[in-house]
Amino acid sequence: MSLSVETIYRYMKAPSRFALTAHSQVTSTSTLLREAAENGAAEGTVILADGQTAGRGRQGHSFWSPNGTGLYFSVLLRPQGQAVSALPLTAAAAVAAARAVETVSGREADIQWVNDIYCDGKKVCGILTEGRLEPQSGTLDYAIVGVGINVAAPADGFPEEIRDRAGAVFAHAEDGVRERMAAVFLEELWDSYAIMERQPFYEEYRHRCLRLGRSVCVLRGGDSLPAQVLDVTDELALRVQFDDGRVEELTSGEVSIRPLSANAGQ
Repeated sequence: MSLSVETIYRYMKAPSRFALTAHSQVTSTSTLLREAAENGAAEGTVILADGQTAGRGRQGHSFWSPNGTGLYFSVLLRPQGQAVSALPLTAAAAVAAARAVETVSGREADIQWVNDIYCDGKKVCGILTEGRLEPQSGTLDYAIVGVGINVAAPADGFPEEIRDRAGAVFAHAEDGVRERMAAVFLEELWDSYAIMERQPFYEEYRHRCLRLGRSVCVLRGGDSLPAQVLDVTDELALRVQFDDGRVEELTSGEVSIRPLSANAGQ
């Protein structure tokens, strides 16, 4: 069943904040929204789709986006007058996604730094924040927060290359679940964004972030290095300790991480 914009609005407490458009299938909701942003679309514009043919993840990875079982959407923000970068927006979106998953499903949701949501050791959601910088100030002219959630398990299962890592929030999703999840996410994100400079979501992000102390693999270039997560800094860098005792603060642009037991990615 196709996504219903009217149903999403009904689940919202303040639907007037957002202008929603839903499609059956697109290349990428973020690609379409970037075009709209360049043509002056207002903050709060949201493009949703039942499926994507060219969904994108971090560092050039694709995001598998089959029709009908997932929730794929992008949100346009214009943080004028705020010294906001993409990283805290991504962190705020990760908290919003974790809250939405828990609210709708009752399952516990963890954040894998910096932008993935996990349930029971499986990735159920990915987030990608992109934007355009003002050349003089270096601040964001606009940001696009793209979200992909595996709401239900596909009938034929996940592709072999991501099967070990990918999961879904539900084995089978009832009608209206995707719409409710979209509504909860959008309002949770907006509440954090409205007071972004105080970052009230930070402690929750830190608490959820792989339940600090877990072992991970740090993927840097062609190397895969085991490490233990120590902390998330105030700048949202990840502090880890490698097996040789070396401690580093990792930035999202230079590395990826995954749970030590995982060997495939979505």
